[in-house]
Amino acid sequence: MTKIFIFIFCLLFLLSATQAQQPIKPFVKGDRVVFVGNSITDGGHYHSYIWLYYMTHFPGSRIDVFNAGIGGDVSKQIYERLDDDVFSHHPTVVTLTFGMNDTGYKYMTAAVADSTYKAKIVESLRSFRLIEARYKQYPRVRKIMIASPPYDETSKLKLAPFIGKNNALLQIADVQQQTAKANNWDFVDFNRSLTAINVREQQKDSLFTMENADRVHPTNDAMMAMAYVFLKAQGLSGKKVAETVINTSTQKIENTDNCAISGLVATKNHTIFNYLANSLPYPIDTIPGGFGKPARAQAAGLKLVPFTDEFNQEILRIKGLQSSGQYQVKIDDKIIGTWTADDLKKGINLAVINNTPQYQQALAIMQLNEERWEIERHLREYYWIHFSILKPHGMLFNDGEATLDSLQKYAKKDFFVSVTMPAYQKARFKSVRDAWKKEIALLTDEIYATNKPVTHRVEITLIN
Repeated sequence: MTKIFIFIFCLLFLLSATQAQQPIKPFVKGDRVVFVGNSITDGGHYHSYIWLYYMTHFPGSRIDVFNAGIGGDVSKQIYERLDDDVFSHHPTVVTLTFGMNDTGYKYMTAAVADSTYKAKIVESLRSFRLIEARYKQYPRVRKIMIASPPYDETSKLKLAPFIGKNNALLQIADVQQQTAKANNWDFVDFNRSLTAINVREQQKDSLFTMENADRVHPTNDAMMAMAYVFLKAQGLSGKKVAETVINTSTQKIENTDNCAISGLVATKNHTIFNYLANSLPYPIDTIPGGFGKPARAQAAGLKLVPFTDEFNQEILRIKGLQSSGQYQVKIDDKIIGTWTADDLKKGINLAVINNTPQYQQALAIMQLNEERWEIERHLREYYWIHFSILKPHGMLFNDGEATLDSLQKYAKKDFFVSVTMPAYQKARFKSVRDAWKKEIALLTDEIYATNKPVTHRVEITLIN
């Protein structure tokens, strides 16, 4: 495969994904958004990263986001828990992604794979039609169909791929898109977008994948890429955190975007003003985590998608300074860096400078959001036990001693149950679950109390 062919392939993939995704409405103040899916949603961060953008960019417009993913789910299982696990949150928006588990995990010859996947797709879509009918019973709730992230068949990983699996996922995605169009619902394509990135990066490193060693579960950098794709589909690309343009020669504010400037005193040697942005910069987690070994950080996703350029621009431009000068920039009497007059004329992006007061404020929000995510994960482990293990045996929400004893015995032969038991042993008590839910609500309240932008004093001084 030549490099030119690969380039064209990636370009066509990205183009097809772009054409498939018409802009969808952003979330609005008061929205309650439930992300419905399998383990990629259950244990993933993409919805949390999306919410973090809203927390920081729209601090005065609170929304609430809920994880309704269950590991291992197929469309039939999703349908069966819609009332107890999705609409119980009283959503104003629901999403839906499925297909990874529906298409199975079995090595087959090409001839057998074609007929096998065809049958699995038919079975999956049969339950999808039931979901569609159930969704239609909530006409005031917005629906967003999300094509499953890809199964990576192109990486040269040691684990051989299931040939044809991703094509089966795309066939399900096409029906999702057609259904969305027929019902005037929204559609976002994670599959083609992430596949194009995979193919592009694999030209540099044939072992690269955003889907972990199992070729299934997106790594944390992929979760950031998924958040990027979703936010871009919502038409939010290009919305600046803020932009300030000051001309010291004329002592005037030439432009402001999403911010207010007051008390300006500007000279070629010293400029000072009050700065109030309406948004906060988007903080990036540099600690590896999520699916995959070795784990990857959210920050690694910035190398894969132009998130900073499109979503995280807090621009400060100062014109008319001495061309040969070096200038020190302070915010609230704290030195944040030194730049040349030419640098400041072109503009510096404060959103990527992590020692500014506004970035530190945003970082606190990120940590609160991560704490919220961790607690929600404990609840999801509890619900996984119920919907995946107990419900098929007619024991849904039965948390008695006999159930605990049965699970402890079952855990000895089931790895996933064994690693989930510590969370279940706590969460089987309603008082514990209620306390976790209160803590999530408290953290969310604290986020929306902490995220309000404040006025800062900016000072630019010639130092040589």
